[in-house]
Amino acid sequence: MKRVFRFLFKFILWFIGLSVLWVLLYKFVPVAYTPLMAIRYFNADDKYEEQHDWTPIENISANLQLAVICAEDQNFLNHSGFDRKAIEKAYENNKKGKRIKGASTISQQTAKNVFLWPERSWFRKGMEVWFTFLIETLWSKERILEVYLNSIEMGNGVYGAEAASNYWFHKSAKNLSREQAAAIAAILPNPRKYKAQPRSNYIEGRKNWISRQMSNYGPFTLEKKKE
Repeated sequence: MKRVFRFLFKFILWFIGLSVLWVLLYKFVPVAYTPLMAIRYFNADDKYEEQHDWTPIENISANLQLAVICAEDQNFLNHSGFDRKAIEKAYENNKKGKRIKGASTISQQTAKNVFLWPERSWFRKGMEVWFTFLIETLWSKERILEVYLNSIEMGNGVYGAEAASNYWFHKSAKNLSREQAAAIAAILPNPRKYKAQPRSNYIEGRKNWISRQMSNYGPFTLEKKKE
């Protein structure tokens, strides 16, 4: 038993140390590839094409930065990785038997996309909590948003803001209009199913809702919003 506990203790220490180093590395180094990209590639057919171009956050339109915050996580600047109110609301909805709704923040989505794999299990969720805690502790909110916008799936085989902007609107991410940014943000629940252009009635309605949220948000900065 002592050997088992000693092994587990060393394993945990190694895991903590390596995961911290991994997160620190990505604090400064662009994320070139993610587990999801690899999974999509190996599961795809011969016609699959992958598009991913890392670009600094200053080259990503503030319209798109605001659009994804309004669409996915309006408390992004105020929480420390987990939105307690959203979690409680999702729990109540699920308990009532309504359509299952998640409560993943941008920080949680970033942790999952960059360090983990897409799977519904308690183990993967626990790992997500750990990596979310690490990036919230070791990265700035700006860095979290930068990595998120460069890593998330924004179309079938399309990853990140620059690739998505070119794919959907044939322009650079820094030149996206408010409407175009809202359209891209509108497809994030299922970017392999939905299209930012041409849009279905559902995506058009969702785009309009996001645009209204952007207008209500007020002047956009990455500073913490006052309650």
